[in-house]
Amino acid sequence: MKLHRRAAAAVVVVAAATLAAPLALAQSKKDTVTLAMVLEPPGLDPTTAPAAAIGEIVHYNILEGLTKINVDGSVTPLLAESWTMDPDGKSYTFRLKKGVKFQDGEPFDSSAVKFSFERAKDEKSTNKAKKAVFDNISSISTPDPSTVILTLNNADGNFLFRLGENTAVILPPKSAAGTATHPIGTGPYRFEDWKKGNSVTLTKWDGFRDAKSIKIRRVTFRFINDPAAAVSALLAGDVDGMPRFGALQSLKQFQSDKRFTVEIGSTAGKGIMTINNKRKPFDDVRVRRALMHAIDRKAFIDGVLEGLAKPIGSHFAPTDAGYIDLTGMYPYDPEKAKALLKEAGVQTPLNVTLTLPPPQYARKGGEVVAAMLAKVGVIAKIENVEWAQWLSGPFKGNFDLTIINHVEPLDYMQYANTSYYWGYDSKAFRDLAAKHAAETNPKERARLFAELQKMLAVDCVNAYIFNPAQVAVARKGLKGLWASSPIFANDISAVSWQ
Repeated sequence: MKLHRRAAAAVVVVAAATLAAPLALAQSKKDTVTLAMVLEPPGLDPTTAPAAAIGEIVHYNILEGLTKINVDGSVTPLLAESWTMDPDGKSYTFRLKKGVKFQDGEPFDSSAVKFSFERAKDEKSTNKAKKAVFDNISSISTPDPSTVILTLNNADGNFLFRLGENTAVILPPKSAAGTATHPIGTGPYRFEDWKKGNSVTLTKWDGFRDAKSIKIRRVTFRFINDPAAAVSALLAGDVDGMPRFGALQSLKQFQSDKRFTVEIGSTAGKGIMTINNKRKPFDDVRVRRALMHAIDRKAFIDGVLEGLAKPIGSHFAPTDAGYIDLTGMYPYDPEKAKALLKEAGVQTPLNVTLTLPPPQYARKGGEVVAAMLAKVGVIAKIENVEWAQWLSGPFKGNFDLTIINHVEPLDYMQYANTSYYWGYDSKAFRDLAAKHAAETNPKERARLFAELQKMLAVDCVNAYIFNPAQVAVARKGLKGLWASSPIFANDISAVSWQ
């Protein structure tokens, strides 16, 4: 059974002339791999923490869900063998794979699914999909160990896709509480070691149901948030690949080196300058619109991302089915920005703080945005923070402005969450989102989807800037790394050396 959510992204593979000096290969045997990541996650439980870096390590490797989202955005069975949906779209019956065990020997069955989803629904849950997915589940029935029936309050055309995200992984009831430090799942890899500040290592689990198909015995994820250090590690052979390569200014160097392959694909990311809607003067929509008019998206994309992104005008990605281009609502217009600030009664210079996490799109992009804002009288003091500080600061609502790439697909429902960090509180949006969720007619759903995009743009909740391409750099011969990211994951079961 297969659902196509997105068309496969076009992939460009480039490999040409060589650089001098052969590299010491990072792998002594052709069954290990070392991959670089920009950010270190705060923990390893994707059901309780929001960091996308968690999924890059554990999703599909250690932890699995009922469905799987593939690199082309299609949805296929994973822990579910098959499913049927009632005609009204409100009830799904899943037949689970039999004989599957968790890595601690506990059986995977319908009771584990029920436990995991009730845990996500609990009022104390910090699951980032709680409101969008789990609150919509009205009942969970387990007629036998191999059957789960999920009944929804409202039909959700994205439900099977949502169950393939890392927020919906199935955890063993006895050990779920310790997932953040020692994840245990049904996947092909076991957690081995976490050297804080350096790396996480996973090893192949011989008890996996299809262990013979797994080619990589050990995978190490190294955390390198400095772009120059990442380039050096690749060139020195200390790492074998970087699925989400951030040092785009060095891209041509790898494209012209026959020892590497470079693949360029798509993502569901929304790069935004988040605005704290609860703080004055940002609670005035005219001020937020002024900030948007002050930003030249094309200059940002060309100067920060080497042109490898598309401009966006709302919190939606061009990969989303039903996407509409709203970038024309707020063209770059510094004079319009100044007029809006004056109309809102803002005295310039307006001093604000722009908080920036480690990724280069934020650190380098922040410098570019600050220069743009200065031209309209908004003086942004830059505050560089580490990822953990960003999660405990801006993500908790303690900020003026920040720059971040929201990588979760279809996460517009966070705008219906009044406690989410940007502080948007709109009954009109919540009502429209609820109407869209309950609608089953495809044409009407498409119309409402467009209205959701327009409402966020009209309210200019945040400054919507870019949808980044994905750039994957790897040593030649390393196959199977995702070239696109419909979700942030590294499916090592598909990776091999050739």
